[in-house]
Formats: sequence, structure tokens, C-alpha cells
Amino acid sequence: MKKIAPLSGSFMLTSMLGFAISWVWVYPQSISFGIAFLIVFGAMFIASIISMTHAPAEDIINLEKVR
Repeated sequence: MKKIAPLSGSFMLTSMLGFAISWVWVYPQSISFGIAFLIVFGAMFIASIISMTHAPAEDIINLEKVR
């Protein structure tokens, strides 16, 4: 069984904010950099969704308590 790493809520927020900035600001300036950033931040968002649904709840709770 694969162990899914717990990711913090700020990781998801960073991915959403980075995707929005890349779409609105970077993509119109440079299409190649815009697409590259959109792919990276999209992958980060997908990773956070996977972590949110499949990571053990105890690990996520402990991660949030540390901060």
C-alpha cells in the first residue's frame, strides 16, 4: 500500500494563487512560460487534492498543529 504524504492547507492555497497569477499575468506576457507555470501549479493542486482525500487524517491533523 502506498503512503500518501500529508500536505498543508497553505500548499493548496499557494497552488491556487500561483495558477491564477500565471493565468492572468504570466500567460499574456509569455505563452511558453505561462503554460509551464500553469502545468506546475496545476500539478501542485492535483497533489493537494490527492493528499486531502487519501492521506491519513491523523497525519494531516498533526501537521496543522505543528504550525
